[in-house]
Amino acid sequence: MTGVLNAFQAFFDHLRAVAWTPVAFALLCQVMKMGARSRAWRNVLAAAYPGSGLRWRTVFGAYAAGAGVNAIVPVRAGDLVKLYLVRRRIEGARYPTLASSLLVETLVDATLSGALLLWAIHDHVFPGIRILDRMPSIDWFWLFRHPQAAIAATAAMVVLAFGLGLWAAARIETFRRRVGQGLAILRTPAAYARGVAAWQLVDWALRLATIFFLLRAFHVPATYPNVLRIQVTESLSTIVPLTPAGIGTEQALVVYVLSGQASRSALLSLSVGMKAILSTVNVVLGLAALALMLRTLRWRHLVEEDTLRPQSR
Repeated sequence: MTGVLNAFQAFFDHLRAVAWTPVAFALLCQVMKMGARSRAWRNVLAAAYPGSGLRWRTVFGAYAAGAGVNAIVPVRAGDLVKLYLVRRRIEGARYPTLASSLLVETLVDATLSGALLLWAIHDHVFPGIRILDRMPSIDWFWLFRHPQAAIAATAAMVVLAFGLGLWAAARIETFRRRVGQGLAILRTPAAYARGVAAWQLVDWALRLATIFFLLRAFHVPATYPNVLRIQVTESLSTIVPLTPAGIGTEQALVVYVLSGQASRSALLSLSVGMKAILSTVNVVLGLAALALMLRTLRWRHLVEEDTLRPQSR
């Protein structure tokens, strides 16, 4: 935590040197990235519920709201918000179907992330295990340093999984059908390629463009390898998101993988500045989307209303 606070201090010390024109282009790319990502998800949902008339702007709002929540709440709680908002707009929608629709998006992500990881390993981008264990705020080592908590967490997950298995046993056929419904677009490879994979490639191009402009903004060499190094640290920092948006892990990794490209304080400013800028735009768009879609931010009232609403079979 001390390292993160120092990084924020370094960021504010370098604030006057930030080039704001590249920041503006980075923010534009970030919003466009959300648009491409939500477009892909909308096409997945439209295939799962062909008669729903689901609009892209609805899915964009849900995606923006989820990104905003993920920016301030750990363990990807924003994904639940996305599912909740979309379910309210699709008559008869069920969470197993909506959740499985998110799995369709992981195909391109897993392929590209895997290729990027192999490149990083081949080029020795990452620190060794001994160095990694000493770096501050690497959140995936927390459970290894607290074995009793790890055992308790594992036991709780086993009990929960067993309970869910018993609950689902009598409903397995219905559950399987609903999950399959969310994967419907995969049965038409051409539709998947045009409506999902193509938009996700646009999403990845915009991710890299966002990083490029932010590197320019913080006066760090915006080379192709540096862009890829930043992207791989972002991917790793959210594998086990025990902190909001992987805060802490990413800052430590960015300083290491870009070592020698700029001064340590400049790299700290870059890593914290990127997170601060992108998290801010995500939170602002997310709150705006929640306010527009729900007309209120009183979650207890909304959940109670949704619980009392009749559910279609």
